[in-house]
Amino acid sequence: MPTTSEKRRAFRRLHASGCFVMPNPWDVGTARWLQHLEFPALATTSAGAAFAMGRPDSDRAVSGDAMLAHIAALVEATDVPVNADFGSGYAEDAAGVAAQVGRCIATGVAGLSIEDSTGDADAPLYETSAAVERLRAARAAVDEAGGDVVLTARAEGSVAGRPDLDDVLRRLRAYAAAGADCLYAPGITTREQIAAVVDAVAPKPVNVLAGATPLAVSDLTALGVRRVSVGSGLARTAWAGFLAAAERIARDGRFDGLAGATSGARLNRFFEDDLRRRSG
Repeated sequence: MPTTSEKRRAFRRLHASGCFVMPNPWDVGTARWLQHLEFPALATTSAGAAFAMGRPDSDRAVSGDAMLAHIAALVEATDVPVNADFGSGYAEDAAGVAAQVGRCIATGVAGLSIEDSTGDADAPLYETSAAVERLRAARAAVDEAGGDVVLTARAEGSVAGRPDLDDVLRRLRAYAAAGADCLYAPGITTREQIAAVVDAVAPKPVNVLAGATPLAVSDLTALGVRRVSVGSGLARTAWAGFLAAAERIARDGRFDGLAGATSGARLNRFFEDDLRRRSG
């Protein structure tokens, strides 16, 4: 298994050129399967993890301790770099963000993201100055730990009810200046929006959330996007299958919704082989 340092170096190299897809597992099994598909890196999904815990997607609904345990489990289970979706830092102030980021780095992640969402429906975004202060605290924690972890800053306006592209661009420029290695604005969907984000923070790399855009990897590469993730998309796809089958049973007393299930034999074969590879 590669060392933590080797994973972090590999993750930084991925951000240097080209475009790579970094899908988001929500448990150890899905992480192992995505690694088997030879994705070069994976990312946690706070929403996917929260739903599996029976919680809504919120720093206030899932504790920092619970999310850190989840992140650590995925890092331990994989041989590829893992980026942590670390919400808004699981802390009320900048000093707390720094402390929590330090704990996240200690799990062995190769990267982590900090967003500017507050979780407050009446004021869903931190003021830019406060968001920058929190990001600088995260940057200081990364530097104190050796500086090899990729720090991603997320501007959440487009998914937090504040879809003002000009504000998103201003925030991303401020976050880039504050020390973010990678910039991310979930919820942007069009070629024009994505191109504007790439141009605003160039030459720093940009992550785009797939599922929010019909564009393919080749399209995003041509626009200058460096990294593509799917957020909770895979988890919600799994939930869609589960809900359809379970609701069919509850509503109609019918089990034909189970017809498309992956066979236990296929899953057993994969995980038996996977365990042998890891123990060998």
